[in-house]
Amino acid sequence: MKIELQKVSIEEKHILRHLLELYQYDFSEFDLEDVNEYGLYGYAYLDHYWTEEGRYPFLFRVDGKLAGFALVRQIEDGTYSIAEFFVMKKYRRTGIGRDVAFRLFDMFKGLWKIAEIEENKPAQEFWKKTIKEYTKNDFKEIKEADWDGPIQIFKTR
Repeated sequence: MKIELQKVSIEEKHILRHLLELYQYDFSEFDLEDVNEYGLYGYAYLDHYWTEEGRYPFLFRVDGKLAGFALVRQIEDGTYSIAEFFVMKKYRRTGIGRDVAFRLFDMFKGLWKIAEIEENKPAQEFWKKTIKEYTKNDFKEIKEADWDGPIQIFKTR
């Protein structure tokens, strides 16, 4: 199984837009969002990934087939966050998400803050397990007043 991680070019933005719809459909189980009158969720920050510094969009493929995406943000100088992370159902629980997360952590050296909403227990389980393995259990979990859910904080190796 060959996993490829690539930065999304402006010409490929439409691919990311389509995958974001699938992601938001899955996520609606937790945030209860509805589609708009066109049958779409829309993603308000999509264009920002090509117009603002500190935003990095990625697609990943397995054996040449699209398998998901990751949106990385630099939220402070030297601090990174996963804004959105999506593995298509077919590829979940195969180690692909873990592999992609490890690659992203290695690409962006520094402090990371990974936050999950309280309702999304599967994401909490995935990120805690992945971060624990990546850091050899050297991370902290905190709560912040402006976020409803756990946040894991760690430094890259």
